Amino acid sequence: MKRPVLIWLPALFGLLLCGLFYAGLRNPDDHIIPSTLVGKPLPEFDTPAALPGRGGVASADFTDGKPRLLNVFASWCVPCVQEVGVLARLRERGVDITGIAIHDSTTEVADFLARNGDPYGAIGLDNEGRTQVAFGSTGVPETFVIDGTGRILYQHIGVVTDADIPKLLDLMREGR
Repeated sequence: MKRPVLIWLPALFGLLLCGLFYAGLRNPDDHIIPSTLVGKPLPEFDTPAALPGRGGVASADFTDGKPRLLNVFASWCVPCVQEVGVLARLRERGVDITGIAIHDSTTEVADFLARNGDPYGAIGLDNEGRTQVAFGSTGVPETFVIDGTGRILYQHIGVVTDADIPKLLDLMREGR
């Protein structure tokens, strides 16, 4: 009698696992890890210019009293293409946007901007990703709102969309 029960145990265990996986897929947790740097000053960094004739980007640039967006992007990043138009609309509304190109080259960045538009006032080149890691960015695209003293007010993970514009503009006003 014990033997037929043991035969069904692996099947019951498999059904239980399937049920747990299904429940996890139907009710996922929020897997976005909030930055521990929000509310703190930008870490020290200094990147070379991504394009000839334009300056690089350093943490000292963010302490001039003017809030700005810091957008982490890459020429090879497909979602980054989606947000260029939104960033351009933010720039038209007076938002100063600084870019950091990750794991890129001058030629690739220039080609990306020629194809998609250039919403950036300055663009730094972070070939090794050290700057990206220093300020808590985990991927591309990511956008940070930096107040006029160089403090990180907000970290937006993923593509900036038109729906995000009001929140970003409010945070920019708060950062003055």
